[in-house]
Amino acid sequence: MPRRTAPVPFRVRPLLTLTMVTSTAAGLLSLLGAPEAVAAEPSATTGPSATAGPSATAGGTTAGGSAAAVRPRDKLTFTVAHSGRAAHDGSYTLRCHPPGGRHAAPSRACAALDRATSQGRDPFKPVAAGATCTMIYGGPATARVTGTWQGRKVDARFSRTNGCEVARWNSLVPALPRTSS
Repeated sequence: MPRRTAPVPFRVRPLLTLTMVTSTAAGLLSLLGAPEAVAAEPSATTGPSATAGPSATAGGTTAGGSAAAVRPRDKLTFTVAHSGRAAHDGSYTLRCHPPGGRHAAPSRACAALDRATSQGRDPFKPVAAGATCTMIYGGPATARVTGTWQGRKVDARFSRTNGCEVARWNSLVPALPRTSS
């Protein structure tokens, strides 16, 4: 007869899964020669996004005597043209971690950028030369994004000239405005 175990409540399962994934990832990174990744595991107060970028010292120490890891301040400038809505055209700034700037919805925009950069993806990377894209024209909207994101310089251009470019743009909505086309 199979051995029976007590069921795990649903609200505990995601935490167990997160703990298992984090431990596994930290172990693999240490095997690959990245011991600093093990030391930078997120705590309950900092959360996973606090260690997503390169770490720096906060200029002081924590109660335990070790230097605290701080995520670099993210600041981007968006310049949008021909979006189909005059209120969305022009330049505006967005600061993240903590959210702020002249963006209409900084918290939601920062969340979209965090999602777009999860799992090591680079949403500012241009579409690869020779990529096969559908020939769906998404409208005349263009955008240029400059600044710093996760400790790296950003200078990216966006358009809606084909399916790949439209998908790239849409992955950053609401950081980039939803267009009327």
